[in-house]
Amino acid sequence: MANLSQLKGTMLTTILITLVVFVAFLSVVSYFFTAATDLSFSPLATLAGAFALALVFMLIQFAISPYIVAATARLHYLQPSENPWLESTVGKLASQAGVKPPRLAVSPDPTPNAFVFGNSSGNMTLAVNQGLLAQLNEDEIQGVIGHELGHIRHKDSIVMTFLSAIPLIAYIIARAAFGMRYAGRKDEKGGVGYIILAGVVAMAVYFIAQLLVMRLSRLREHFADAFSAYLTGSPRSLESALTRIAYGLSISPQDPPGTRALFISDPALAKQEVREIMSQKNRYDLDQNGVLDVHELELAMRDEARSRWTSLNEAFSTHPPTFKRILLLRQIDQEIASRGVQSSNIYAKI
Repeated sequence: MANLSQLKGTMLTTILITLVVFVAFLSVVSYFFTAATDLSFSPLATLAGAFALALVFMLIQFAISPYIVAATARLHYLQPSENPWLESTVGKLASQAGVKPPRLAVSPDPTPNAFVFGNSSGNMTLAVNQGLLAQLNEDEIQGVIGHELGHIRHKDSIVMTFLSAIPLIAYIIARAAFGMRYAGRKDEKGGVGYIILAGVVAMAVYFIAQLLVMRLSRLREHFADAFSAYLTGSPRSLESALTRIAYGLSISPQDPPGTRALFISDPALAKQEVREIMSQKNRYDLDQNGVLDVHELELAMRDEARSRWTSLNEAFSTHPPTFKRILLLRQIDQEIASRGVQSSNIYAKI
Protein backbone atom coordinates (compact mmCIF):
# COMPACT_ATOMS: atom_id res chain seq x y z
CA MET A 1 0.00 0.00 0.00
CA ALA A 2 1.41 3.33 -1.04
CA ASN A 3 2.10 5.82 1.75
CA LEU A 4 0.12 9.05 1.86
CA SER A 5 2.77 11.29 0.28
CA GLN A 6 2.94 8.88 -2.65
CA LEU A 7 -0.85 8.91 -2.79
CA LYS A 8 -0.90 12.71 -3.12
CA GLY A 9 1.78 12.58 -5.81
CA THR A 10 -0.11 9.92 -7.74
CA MET A 11 -3.33 11.96 -7.60
CA LEU A 12 -1.58 15.04 -9.00
CA THR A 13 0.11 12.98 -11.72
CA THR A 14 -3.21 11.42 -12.72
CA ILE A 15 -4.88 14.84 -12.99
CA LEU A 16 -2.02 16.18 -15.13
CA ILE A 17 -2.06 13.14 -17.43
CA THR A 18 -5.83 13.45 -17.86
CA LEU A 19 -5.54 17.13 -18.79
CA VAL A 20 -2.67 16.45 -21.21
CA VAL A 21 -4.70 13.71 -22.89
CA PHE A 22 -7.64 16.10 -23.20
CA VAL A 23 -5.58 18.93 -24.71
CA ALA A 24 -3.89 16.54 -27.15
CA PHE A 25 -7.29 15.10 -28.08
CA LEU A 26 -8.80 18.51 -28.85
CA SER A 27 -5.72 19.40 -30.90
CA VAL A 28 -5.94 16.24 -33.02
CA VAL A 29 -9.70 16.50 -33.51
CA SER A 30 -9.36 20.18 -34.46
CA TYR A 31 -6.77 19.26 -37.08
CA PHE A 32 -8.94 16.48 -38.53
CA PHE A 33 -11.99 18.75 -38.59
CA THR A 34 -10.07 21.49 -40.38
CA ALA A 35 -8.70 18.97 -42.89
CA ALA A 36 -12.13 17.42 -43.47
CA THR A 37 -13.83 20.71 -44.29
CA ASP A 38 -13.06 23.46 -46.72
CA LEU A 39 -13.46 26.18 -44.13
CA SER A 40 -10.86 28.91 -44.00
CA PHE A 41 -10.30 28.54 -40.25
CA SER A 42 -6.76 27.76 -39.17
CA PRO A 43 -6.17 24.69 -36.97
CA LEU A 44 -5.33 27.08 -34.11
CA ALA A 45 -8.66 28.91 -34.45
CA THR A 46 -10.49 25.59 -34.61
CA LEU A 47 -8.66 24.43 -31.48
CA ALA A 48 -9.65 27.63 -29.66
CA GLY A 49 -13.26 27.06 -30.66
CA ALA A 50 -13.09 23.46 -29.46
CA PHE A 51 -11.71 24.60 -26.10
CA ALA A 52 -14.49 27.18 -25.77
CA LEU A 53 -17.20 24.62 -26.53
CA ALA A 54 -15.65 22.11 -24.10
CA LEU A 55 -15.50 24.76 -21.37
CA VAL A 56 -19.15 25.71 -21.92
CA PHE A 57 -20.14 22.03 -21.72
CA MET A 58 -18.19 21.59 -18.46
CA LEU A 59 -19.71 24.72 -16.91
CA ILE A 60 -23.22 23.57 -17.78
CA GLN A 61 -22.57 20.16 -16.23
CA PHE A 62 -21.03 21.86 -13.20
CA ALA A 63 -24.06 24.13 -12.74
CA ILE A 64 -26.84 21.55 -13.12
CA SER A 65 -25.27 18.43 -11.57
CA PRO A 66 -26.27 19.27 -7.93
CA TYR A 67 -29.93 19.60 -8.94
CA ILE A 68 -29.85 16.32 -10.84
CA VAL A 69 -28.29 14.51 -7.87
CA ALA A 70 -30.80 15.97 -5.39
CA ALA A 71 -33.75 14.98 -7.58
CA THR A 72 -32.41 11.50 -8.27
CA ALA A 73 -31.78 10.73 -4.58
CA ARG A 74 -35.21 12.10 -3.48
CA LEU A 75 -33.56 14.05 -0.67
CA HIS A 76 -35.32 15.51 2.35
CA TYR A 77 -33.34 18.49 3.67
CA LEU A 78 -33.27 18.55 7.47
CA GLN A 79 -34.64 21.54 9.34
CA PRO A 80 -32.75 22.87 12.40
CA SER A 81 -33.15 20.54 15.41
CA GLU A 82 -34.83 17.85 13.29
CA ASN A 83 -31.92 15.50 14.03
CA PRO A 84 -29.93 17.16 16.85
CA TRP A 85 -27.28 14.45 17.18
CA LEU A 86 -26.47 14.39 13.45
CA GLU A 87 -26.45 18.19 13.30
CA SER A 88 -24.13 18.60 16.29
CA THR A 89 -21.81 15.80 15.15
CA VAL A 90 -21.42 17.23 11.66
CA GLY A 91 -20.92 20.73 13.10
CA LYS A 92 -18.21 19.57 15.51
CA LEU A 93 -16.31 17.53 12.90
CA ALA A 94 -16.68 20.26 10.25
CA SER A 95 -15.12 22.74 12.68
CA GLN A 96 -12.20 20.37 13.30
CA ALA A 97 -11.85 19.81 9.54
CA GLY A 98 -11.81 23.54 8.81
CA VAL A 99 -14.81 23.49 6.45
CA LYS A 100 -18.19 25.18 6.46
CA PRO A 101 -20.83 22.76 7.82
CA PRO A 102 -22.71 21.34 4.82
CA ARG A 103 -26.47 21.28 4.49
CA LEU A 104 -27.84 18.02 5.84
CA ALA A 105 -30.24 15.80 3.93
CA VAL A 106 -31.66 12.32 4.34
CA SER A 107 -32.53 9.94 1.53
CA PRO A 108 -35.30 7.36 2.09
CA ASP A 109 -32.99 4.69 0.64
CA PRO A 110 -32.87 1.72 3.11
CA THR A 111 -29.30 0.78 2.15
CA PRO A 112 -26.40 2.07 4.30
CA ASN A 113 -24.62 4.80 2.35
CA ALA A 114 -23.75 8.51 2.30
CA PHE A 115 -22.38 11.10 -0.11
CA VAL A 116 -21.65 14.80 -0.57
CA PHE A 117 -22.30 16.97 -3.59
CA GLY A 118 -22.31 20.61 -4.61
CA ASN A 119 -20.54 23.08 -6.88
CA SER A 120 -18.70 25.21 -4.32
CA SER A 121 -17.00 24.59 -0.98
CA GLY A 122 -19.49 26.87 0.76
CA ASN A 123 -22.56 25.27 -0.80
CA MET A 124 -22.20 21.54 -0.19
CA THR A 125 -24.81 18.99 0.87
CA LEU A 126 -24.08 15.94 3.01
CA ALA A 127 -26.72 13.30 2.35
CA VAL A 128 -27.13 10.13 4.40
CA ASN A 129 -29.42 7.22 3.63
CA GLN A 130 -31.98 6.11 6.19
CA GLY A 131 -30.27 2.73 6.07
CA LEU A 132 -27.00 4.25 7.30
CA LEU A 133 -28.64 5.84 10.34
CA ALA A 134 -30.48 2.60 11.13
CA GLN A 135 -27.67 0.07 10.66
CA LEU A 136 -24.52 1.82 11.94
CA ASN A 137 -23.65 2.91 15.46
CA GLU A 138 -22.68 6.48 16.36
CA ASP A 139 -18.91 5.91 16.16
CA GLU A 140 -19.25 4.34 12.72
CA ILE A 141 -21.46 7.18 11.50
CA GLN A 142 -18.83 9.66 12.72
CA GLY A 143 -16.23 7.81 10.66
CA VAL A 144 -18.46 8.09 7.58
CA ILE A 145 -19.08 11.80 8.23
CA GLY A 146 -15.33 12.36 8.56
CA HIS A 147 -14.82 10.68 5.18
CA GLU A 148 -17.42 12.90 3.52
CA LEU A 149 -15.97 16.04 5.11
CA GLY A 150 -12.63 14.96 3.66
CA HIS A 151 -14.21 15.10 0.21
CA ILE A 152 -15.42 18.63 0.95
CA ARG A 153 -12.02 19.75 2.26
CA HIS A 154 -10.28 18.33 -0.81
CA LYS A 155 -12.92 19.77 -3.21
CA ASP A 156 -13.37 16.31 -4.69
CA SER A 157 -16.91 16.93 -5.90
CA ILE A 158 -15.81 19.97 -7.88
CA VAL A 159 -12.68 18.35 -9.32
CA MET A 160 -14.46 15.14 -10.31
CA THR A 161 -17.42 16.98 -11.89
CA PHE A 162 -15.07 18.83 -14.25
CA LEU A 163 -12.83 15.87 -15.04
CA SER A 164 -15.71 13.44 -15.59
CA ALA A 165 -16.88 15.73 -18.40
CA ILE A 166 -13.75 14.87 -20.42
CA PRO A 167 -14.65 11.27 -21.35
CA LEU A 168 -18.25 12.38 -21.92
CA ILE A 169 -17.13 15.06 -24.38
CA ALA A 170 -14.93 12.51 -26.17
CA TYR A 171 -17.84 10.07 -26.41
CA ILE A 172 -20.20 12.70 -27.83
CA ILE A 173 -17.61 13.70 -30.44
CA ALA A 174 -17.06 10.04 -31.37
CA ARG A 175 -20.79 9.43 -31.84
CA ALA A 176 -21.13 12.63 -33.85
CA ALA A 177 -18.16 11.75 -36.07
CA PHE A 178 -19.41 8.24 -36.80
CA GLY A 179 -22.84 9.68 -37.56
CA MET A 180 -21.41 12.33 -39.90
CA ARG A 181 -19.64 9.76 -42.05
CA TYR A 182 -22.99 8.62 -43.43
CA ALA A 183 -24.08 12.17 -44.18
CA GLY A 184 -20.84 13.14 -45.87
CA ARG A 185 -19.69 12.46 -49.41
CA LYS A 186 -16.30 11.59 -50.64
CA ASP A 187 -14.24 14.35 -52.15
CA GLU A 188 -10.74 14.65 -53.41
CA LYS A 189 -9.44 15.60 -50.00
CA GLY A 190 -10.85 12.53 -48.31
CA GLY A 191 -12.93 14.54 -45.86
CA VAL A 192 -14.95 11.52 -44.75
CA GLY A 193 -11.72 9.69 -43.95
CA TYR A 194 -10.61 12.50 -41.64
CA ILE A 195 -13.97 12.45 -39.89
CA ILE A 196 -13.71 8.69 -39.33
CA LEU A 197 -10.19 9.15 -37.95
CA ALA A 198 -11.50 11.82 -35.59
CA GLY A 199 -14.17 9.37 -34.41
CA VAL A 200 -11.64 6.61 -33.80
CA VAL A 201 -9.36 8.96 -31.85
CA ALA A 202 -12.32 10.26 -29.83
CA MET A 203 -13.43 6.74 -28.90
CA ALA A 204 -9.90 5.81 -27.83
CA VAL A 205 -9.65 8.98 -25.72
CA TYR A 206 -13.05 8.22 -24.19
CA PHE A 207 -11.78 4.84 -23.00
CA ILE A 208 -8.42 6.16 -21.73
CA ALA A 209 -9.92 9.22 -20.02
CA GLN A 210 -12.59 7.07 -18.37
CA LEU A 211 -9.90 4.82 -16.88
CA LEU A 212 -7.92 7.84 -15.67
CA VAL A 213 -10.97 9.47 -14.07
CA MET A 214 -11.92 6.22 -12.32
CA ARG A 215 -8.35 5.84 -11.07
CA LEU A 216 -8.42 9.37 -9.67
CA SER A 217 -11.76 8.64 -8.01
CA ARG A 218 -10.28 5.58 -6.25
CA LEU A 219 -7.28 7.56 -5.05
CA ARG A 220 -9.49 10.31 -3.66
CA GLU A 221 -11.57 7.73 -1.78
CA HIS A 222 -8.38 6.47 -0.10
CA PHE A 223 -7.42 10.06 0.73
CA ALA A 224 -10.84 10.78 2.25
CA ASP A 225 -10.52 7.58 4.31
CA ALA A 226 -7.18 8.78 5.66
CA PHE A 227 -8.66 12.21 6.41
CA SER A 228 -11.47 10.62 8.44
CA ALA A 229 -9.04 8.38 10.32
CA TYR A 230 -6.90 11.33 11.46
CA LEU A 231 -9.87 13.65 12.01
CA THR A 232 -11.75 11.30 14.33
CA GLY A 233 -8.64 9.60 15.71
CA SER A 234 -10.47 6.30 15.24
CA PRO A 235 -9.61 4.46 12.02
CA ARG A 236 -11.33 1.38 13.44
CA SER A 237 -14.68 3.19 13.40
CA LEU A 238 -14.50 3.82 9.65
CA GLU A 239 -13.13 0.31 9.11
CA SER A 240 -16.14 -1.15 10.91
CA ALA A 241 -18.47 1.20 9.01
CA LEU A 242 -17.07 0.15 5.63
CA THR A 243 -17.52 -3.52 6.53
CA ARG A 244 -21.13 -2.98 7.63
CA ILE A 245 -21.86 -0.87 4.57
CA ALA A 246 -20.40 -3.47 2.19
CA TYR A 247 -22.43 -6.22 3.83
CA GLY A 248 -25.61 -4.13 3.91
CA LEU A 249 -25.25 -3.22 0.24
CA SER A 250 -24.46 -6.81 -0.75
CA ILE A 251 -27.79 -8.15 0.55
CA SER A 252 -29.89 -5.31 -0.87
CA PRO A 253 -32.22 -6.39 -3.70
CA GLN A 254 -32.15 -2.87 -5.15
CA ASP A 255 -30.31 -2.09 -8.37
CA PRO A 256 -27.40 0.33 -7.86
CA PRO A 257 -28.48 3.94 -8.54
CA GLY A 258 -26.93 6.09 -11.24
CA THR A 259 -25.31 8.32 -8.60
CA ARG A 260 -23.35 5.44 -7.06
CA ALA A 261 -19.97 7.01 -7.94
CA LEU A 262 -20.71 9.66 -5.29
CA PHE A 263 -21.31 7.19 -2.46
CA ILE A 264 -18.81 6.24 0.23
CA SER A 265 -19.17 2.67 -1.07
CA ASP A 266 -20.22 1.46 -4.53
CA PRO A 267 -23.23 -0.90 -4.18
CA ALA A 268 -22.29 -2.94 -7.26
CA LEU A 269 -18.70 -3.39 -6.05
CA ALA A 270 -19.87 -4.35 -2.55
CA LYS A 271 -22.10 -7.10 -3.91
CA GLN A 272 -19.24 -8.48 -5.98
CA GLU A 273 -16.73 -8.35 -3.10
CA VAL A 274 -18.91 -10.20 -0.61
CA ARG A 275 -19.96 -12.75 -3.23
CA GLU A 276 -16.30 -13.42 -4.07
CA ILE A 277 -15.28 -13.97 -0.43
CA MET A 278 -18.32 -16.09 0.43
CA SER A 279 -17.68 -18.31 -2.59
CA GLN A 280 -14.40 -19.29 -0.86
CA LYS A 281 -15.84 -19.46 2.65
CA ASN A 282 -14.49 -22.96 3.33
CA ARG A 283 -10.98 -21.76 2.48
CA TYR A 284 -11.03 -18.98 5.06
CA ASP A 285 -13.18 -20.62 7.77
CA LEU A 286 -10.16 -22.03 9.61
CA ASP A 287 -12.06 -23.40 12.61
CA GLN A 288 -14.84 -24.73 10.36
CA ASN A 289 -17.59 -23.23 12.52
CA GLY A 290 -19.49 -21.85 9.54
CA VAL A 291 -18.76 -18.21 10.45
CA LEU A 292 -15.89 -15.95 9.39
CA ASP A 293 -14.49 -14.24 12.50
CA VAL A 294 -12.37 -11.05 12.45
CA HIS A 295 -9.07 -12.89 11.96
CA GLU A 296 -10.46 -15.09 9.18
CA LEU A 297 -12.05 -12.11 7.44
CA GLU A 298 -8.76 -10.21 7.60
CA LEU A 299 -7.03 -13.22 6.03
CA ALA A 300 -9.58 -13.22 3.22
CA MET A 301 -9.11 -9.48 2.69
CA ARG A 302 -5.34 -9.76 2.45
CA ASP A 303 -5.60 -12.58 -0.10
CA GLU A 304 -8.16 -10.68 -2.15
CA ALA A 305 -6.00 -7.53 -2.07
CA ARG A 306 -3.14 -9.51 -3.67
CA SER A 307 -5.33 -11.12 -6.31
CA ARG A 308 -4.50 -10.28 -9.93
CA TRP A 309 -8.17 -10.53 -10.79
CA THR A 310 -8.93 -7.93 -8.11
CA SER A 311 -6.33 -5.55 -9.55
CA LEU A 312 -7.73 -5.95 -13.08
CA ASN A 313 -11.31 -5.53 -11.96
CA GLU A 314 -10.36 -2.53 -9.82
CA ALA A 315 -9.23 -0.60 -12.91
CA PHE A 316 -12.87 -0.33 -14.00
CA SER A 317 -14.23 0.78 -10.60
CA THR A 318 -14.77 4.24 -9.13
CA HIS A 319 -14.07 2.93 -5.62
CA PRO A 320 -11.15 0.88 -4.28
CA PRO A 321 -11.99 -2.59 -2.93
CA THR A 322 -13.19 -2.47 0.67
CA PHE A 323 -10.38 -4.74 1.84
CA LYS A 324 -7.73 -2.39 0.42
CA ARG A 325 -9.36 0.52 2.21
CA ILE A 326 -9.36 -1.46 5.45
CA LEU A 327 -5.68 -2.35 5.07
CA LEU A 328 -4.80 1.37 4.76
CA LEU A 329 -6.94 2.21 7.80
CA ARG A 330 -5.18 -0.47 9.83
CA GLN A 331 -1.81 0.99 8.91
CA ILE A 332 -3.02 4.39 10.12
CA ASP A 333 -4.43 2.82 13.30
CA GLN A 334 -1.03 1.31 14.10
CA GLU A 335 0.64 4.68 13.49
CA ILE A 336 -1.80 6.53 15.73
CA ALA A 337 -1.41 3.90 18.46
CA SER A 338 2.38 4.18 18.39
CA ARG A 339 2.83 7.93 17.94
CA GLY A 340 -0.50 9.60 18.52
CA VAL A 341 -1.90 12.35 16.29
CA GLN A 342 -3.73 15.63 16.90
CA SER A 343 -6.75 16.22 14.67
CA SER A 344 -5.73 19.90 14.46
CA ASN A 345 -2.61 18.79 12.62
CA ILE A 346 -4.29 16.46 10.11
CA TYR A 347 -2.48 17.79 7.05
CA ALA A 348 0.91 17.23 8.61
CA LYS A 349 0.01 13.57 8.17
CA ILE A 350 -1.84 13.49 4.86
